[in-house]
This record gives sequence, C-alpha cells and structure tokens, in this order.
Amino acid sequence: MSKVNKYITYSAEKTKDIGAQLIQKLQGGDIILLYGELGTGKTTLTQGISSSLKIKEKITSPTFTIMHIYSADGTNNIKTLVHVDTYRIEDESQLKEIGLEDYLGDPDTLCVIEWPDKMGHLLDNKKTIDIYLEHITTGRAIRIEYD
Repeated sequence: MSKVNKYITYSAEKTKDIGAQLIQKLQGGDIILLYGELGTGKTTLTQGISSSLKIKEKITSPTFTIMHIYSADGTNNIKTLVHVDTYRIEDESQLKEIGLEDYLGDPDTLCVIEWPDKMGHLLDNKKTIDIYLEHITTGRAIRIEYD
C-alpha cells in the first residue's frame, strides 16, 4: 500500500525544507521521479535534498546537460546524487547513451529525475518515489507517494 504525504509551500525556502526532510525516508538505490510543469519547484526541491547530503556545489537544472553528478556525504548510504532532466530527451536510448543505467538503483546512489515520462523501461523493477508538484493560487502543492 502506498503512503502519501501532501504539502503546501509558499516560498522556495519552504520547498527546499521539504526536500531536506525527505532524506529521512531515502536511502541509496532510491529513485525520485519529479512530475510538474515548468517552474513548479522540481530543481528547488532537489536543492533541499542536496543540502541534507552536504553537497557544496550549486544545484542547477540539468536541462541542457541532461545529467549532473554530485558527491554526497554518505548519509543513508548515499554517496552520489545524480540529477537528471529528460525534458529535451527523445527516448530512453539517449539516456542509455549517457550512462544513466549505471546509476539507477545503485546502492550508493540517489537519482532524482525531472520529467521522468521518457524513462521507458529503465525504471522496471526499480524502487521509485513519485513526487508531484503543481502551481496553486497561493504557492505550490507537493504530493509525495511512497510504496
């Protein structure tokens, strides 16, 4: 049975806080799938996650580079954070070409994937956490679904 958490945020800082709190439920091998329109806070949430992993680099959207890889501090067996944006990808074969398969489900790696609809079969038999972000009148609504 899935567990669902819902939040409303009114600022980027609050969205980052929710991302930072997520680390308590994450471990190496997990894959976070971020769904939401442009500007809903997908990268901002990832910045919060990265802060809990003591990542010093500035987290930016990998829209043009497709994938960013960061060294993490080992919290919950997470030694690497892989941040992927498939917005400009045509299909899963392009993700295979850049080596994403090597990271998906790796026990030392947390993958965060924006626009995961183009992942195809790469996520078969993988542990995923779905996060839906949307604009609302007063801010952002965030829904997190865990299996």
